[in-house]
Amino acid sequence: MQPLVDQLLAQAESDILSVRDQQSLDAFRVRYLSRKGEIAGLFEQLKNLSPEERPVLGKSLNALRARVQAAFDKKAQELSSNSANANGIDLTLPGRMPFVGSRHPLTQTLDEIRRIFTGMGFSIADGPELEDDYHNFGALNFPPDHPARDMQDTFFVSRNALLRTHTSPVQIRVMENQPPPVRAIMPGKVYRNEAINARSYCMFHQVEGLCVDKGVTFSELKGTLISFIQQFYGSGLKYRFRPTFFPFTEPSADIYITCFICNGKGCRMCKQLGWLEILGCGMVHPNVFRSVGYDPEKYTGYAFGMGIERIAILRYGIDDIRLFFENDVRFLAQF
Repeated sequence: MQPLVDQLLAQAESDILSVRDQQSLDAFRVRYLSRKGEIAGLFEQLKNLSPEERPVLGKSLNALRARVQAAFDKKAQELSSNSANANGIDLTLPGRMPFVGSRHPLTQTLDEIRRIFTGMGFSIADGPELEDDYHNFGALNFPPDHPARDMQDTFFVSRNALLRTHTSPVQIRVMENQPPPVRAIMPGKVYRNEAINARSYCMFHQVEGLCVDKGVTFSELKGTLISFIQQFYGSGLKYRFRPTFFPFTEPSADIYITCFICNGKGCRMCKQLGWLEILGCGMVHPNVFRSVGYDPEKYTGYAFGMGIERIAILRYGIDDIRLFFENDVRFLAQF
């Protein structure tokens, strides 16, 4: 009976080489390895052998079944691998590195501004983005018919509700709930109905600051902001204060620094002037103190505000504010 075993093994090894698909592989399994297959048939014939022959042939049949099973398993693995490759998967390729994101440049800029001002003793305050007319305008010395309201194109939600046009309302809310001294910054989003172009957007970020106490002077305001500019941009930066008007401060000033894009030579970002405005500031108007219950004869204070986008533009040399909001990972990956 051993010749039958050798013949079946040779036949099985020959047949497995011709298997090309799952259907023919299944047919091979049924022929040789199923319960009614040819190998099982040989095992059935063991009962016809003498007791002396059974152990020898039984060992030979077990070896036959193991070799045929191994050939079947190997072919099944080959077919599975070929199928994966046919679907565009190359199992020999190395794994892909996961994409690691980066912090948005506006977030980086805002975090650095927070770090500098908290290091100078300022706390951080927050307030609602949906404001009422009183906190956004009235308490900040904007009379109902004052032309200063035209400085800001406002998104009105209703007659008395609007998307805040600056973070100054947070200053009012802080002073309404806290007696002097006050020393805080107020970061957040603001909204203005402006045309979208390289220099302006309908939504942007601001950080405003407020300091109120007895004996606060304009010199202290200048010293605070010059310290911020030097820490943020470097001690070699040129800057200048220019008188201006804000309803909520008097006297008021804008601060300009040398344009980082063109190094003061003139470009579209600085309107060919070589200087860029980075923030506005001034001494808090007495009428603002009166609106929150502070005595303007007893307390003085200063306030300032800056746009984060403009600060980031100057710091990173970006020439279009729209890039911050397009979510282009090629742009964000640079930071």
